[in-house]
Amino acid sequence: MEEQVRKAIEDVRPSLQADGGDVKFIGVTEDGIVTVQLEGACNGCPMAQLTLKQGIEKYLKETIPGVTSVESV
Repeated sequence: MEEQVRKAIEDVRPSLQADGGDVKFIGVTEDGIVTVQLEGACNGCPMAQLTLKQGIEKYLKETIPGVTSVESV
């Protein structure tokens, strides 16, 4: 599952980078919790939680069976 998550994150990175942000993959647990770190303009942005849940998490859940949530550290 880790390789699938890494690839899916690479798919969403250009959208974040276009706005001066980025996302870094940290890990994925056996129960499907993906951990990422928001960087650049995303770090501290008031919309970061929305980007995380409605953007990254939604895409990963749709793309990869077994992903249950995405959390930021």
